[in-house]
Amino acid sequence: MEAFLGGLAILLDPYVMLMVLLGTVLGIFVGALPGISGSTTIALLLPMTISMGPVPAICFLGAIYCAANFGGSITAIMVNAPGDPSASATALEGFKMAEKGQAGLALGMSAISSAIGGIVSIVVLIFAAPLLARAAYSFGPPEYFALALFGLSMCAAIGGDSALKNLMAAALGLLIATVGMDLTTGVERYAFGVMELSDGIGFVPVLIGLFAVGEMLDQATRRFGKPAIIALDAARVPGMAEMRKCWRSIWIGSGIGTFIGALPALGATTAALIGYNETKRWSKHQHEFGHGSIEGVAGPEAANNAAVGGSMVPTLALGIPGSATTAIILAGLIVQGVRPGPHLFTEQPTLLYAVFASMLAANIFYLVMGLTMAKFFARISLIPPAFLWPSVFALSLIGAYGPNQSMGDVWVMLAAGVVGLLFRRAGFSPAPLIMGLVLGGMVEETLKQSLLIFGDDLTGFLHRPIAMTLIVVTLAGLSWPLVARLLRGVRGARA
Repeated sequence: MEAFLGGLAILLDPYVMLMVLLGTVLGIFVGALPGISGSTTIALLLPMTISMGPVPAICFLGAIYCAANFGGSITAIMVNAPGDPSASATALEGFKMAEKGQAGLALGMSAISSAIGGIVSIVVLIFAAPLLARAAYSFGPPEYFALALFGLSMCAAIGGDSALKNLMAAALGLLIATVGMDLTTGVERYAFGVMELSDGIGFVPVLIGLFAVGEMLDQATRRFGKPAIIALDAARVPGMAEMRKCWRSIWIGSGIGTFIGALPALGATTAALIGYNETKRWSKHQHEFGHGSIEGVAGPEAANNAAVGGSMVPTLALGIPGSATTAIILAGLIVQGVRPGPHLFTEQPTLLYAVFASMLAANIFYLVMGLTMAKFFARISLIPPAFLWPSVFALSLIGAYGPNQSMGDVWVMLAAGVVGLLFRRAGFSPAPLIMGLVLGGMVEETLKQSLLIFGDDLTGFLHRPIAMTLIVVTLAGLSWPLVARLLRGVRGARA
């Protein structure tokens, strides 16, 4: 407790507080730009933090990390163009709400659930970081394979109402994930001699294409129709009725995000997708999903922001990055002369808790900004399409080209845009495709690594309790619909 109070005292320094506020504002801004993620921004600004000192520098970078996830939901809701990959699940329901004139409601719920998820994960981080670090350290390739398999088992239920269409979309995502060089064998697959495909198809260009470009093409085909304009009195923040409806979704997302974030290499995008599916699974209003469910906004937003705090666990306690963004923050710590690891909790606890306190402050800052500016953000839909969509397309080009400076990624984005348009026309949801693309490579690589560890003996999984628990849960989830149908048949026969 003494170290935590010392961290709060450091945070109250005006310079440190100013850095947290600037990082929050910057994070919201860059998070709202399609393709310009928080990790890209932190990487660009890392050299500028060298002269700040350890505490202000890490507080500044951590605030960007927290706020960028919320910022990504703004364009995801307003124009169906997720500013950050972790907001892809939010776009599934948020944009539908905006089309119904509930843009302010969706943005307000995004701010509230994001802040709750982020605060919950940081509180857990403060009190349980050493314990969570040991749990994360026990995860190896078999456990990651079982966890990724659990995620893939949800593909039939996530997204649209047709399980068959969801599985077809997921299969396409898995196929895309196999493109490029196999890291285990060195064999090039499905590259067709194109050099840009040898490293695989990037997730960001596909994401931007499916959502932003696909929506732009869909809008262009309906250019002679009357554009939907939201009612000014519909731009409001959530009330008690919406909060009561969404409390279960927020806590489910917060728990899933904290757990997923604490596992190295998974990140907020995976947490958001799994959070969306579990929110739908446990919701009392499943019929609303796919048509603009406010629970479908609350769950994934709580999950992706909870993953931010969770991902700091392996980064600080083990020196193992929990995500791409925390890998850059880890580099910033090392540059500042801070050596992450278990000793950090005993040697520099005050600095550690100052970072935690700054992340709490960042969550509070963007909650206030999100609620006070929700009505302002909602007016984006009032911009004439002739001005709005060319701007979105230009930002999409920059977002696809920027990370790797590759025209190949731009072509991938355009192709994904056509696929996104066809998906909309045929009634397919992009969510299973995204999950297949995100988890497909992980399933393949971790299975190969597990077989190398076990000497090609699949029974080796029987000696890994965590992996077996996840596999059993996966099998139970897959078999439950059949079991439930049989039970209903038995009850009907008895009646």
